[in-house]
Amino acid sequence: MSLPIIALTMGDPAGVGPELVLRALADPIERECCHLAVFGERDVLQRCAEHTGLPAPKMKRIPANDLRRDDLTAEAATLVEVPGLAGAEFEPARVAAACGQASYNYIQAAIDAALGQHVDAVTTAPINKQALSLAGIDYPGHTEMFAERAATANRWCMMQASNEITCSFVTTHVGYAEVPALLTIQRVLDTIELTHSALQQMRGTRQHLVVCGLNPHAGEHGLFGNREEETVIVPAIERAREQGISIEGPLPPDAAFLPWKRRETGAYVCMYHDQGHIPVKALAFDDAVNTTLGLDIVRTSVDHGTAFDIAWTGAARSKSLFAALRLACTLSHPPAV
Repeated sequence: MSLPIIALTMGDPAGVGPELVLRALADPIERECCHLAVFGERDVLQRCAEHTGLPAPKMKRIPANDLRRDDLTAEAATLVEVPGLAGAEFEPARVAAACGQASYNYIQAAIDAALGQHVDAVTTAPINKQALSLAGIDYPGHTEMFAERAATANRWCMMQASNEITCSFVTTHVGYAEVPALLTIQRVLDTIELTHSALQQMRGTRQHLVVCGLNPHAGEHGLFGNREEETVIVPAIERAREQGISIEGPLPPDAAFLPWKRRETGAYVCMYHDQGHIPVKALAFDDAVNTTLGLDIVRTSVDHGTAFDIAWTGAARSKSLFAALRLACTLSHPPAV
């Protein structure tokens, strides 16, 4: 079987993304599962290499508007040049509208390549939400960009995956006050079904799911909240169980992630962002991978931000990036179930 082609976007030029790309290029053994196509700009990578002392990039360069799949299957990595900064000056580790626009351009070019079947999957380096906003780009994150262009029937969700703990999310980048109104039986069921299917692709076996409640003590039989557990979450669980999915809940969120429970749980279905992100980042910060389920294409990402405090210093750790590349390979060429 031929190796999959993975598009790696450079992320915000001022963040740790360029350094992560350089580290991927410098370690072909870690990315031996795929052919790598970097979507970004050579000048940024060259400048970052000079700052960090990492090897300067030596890649075949192809314009994004002249991309063909056959050009991306060489042994060495390929740089897909995307007009991003357009000569704009920027400072490393500083929020800038030009960097927000550039990161958006890299992502859109990679999505185009995936939808056009020039690449098998997309792995994204981190972007900065404030920089996107300054550029007039109204997305709270990668997930929503990919969902808008590549989701099937508006059925998608975010998953944070690691060997230690895996969580998927019914809602993502919204404020706490908005969460209850966004919970519906169908939305919770969609997240359960997408999680169940993804785990089979990733691990090749059926996995047990745990669904968290929204409220303290999972509502305590209606004492807390507005009976979201009884009216929304439980009916979704019952429908999933009717499909033969191994599932339980809703469990109180403060007890769902205990060590013995994690050992028997393939993934947790969480109602809101921090309910799952806190345990994932506490237990698997360097190993977790962000992926968007329910797309027509495969997308994975590092599970951290632009890290301006260490950007362009040579201190960025690439473990999450390599995990994201490996998961992209797995999801684009899943094992037989």
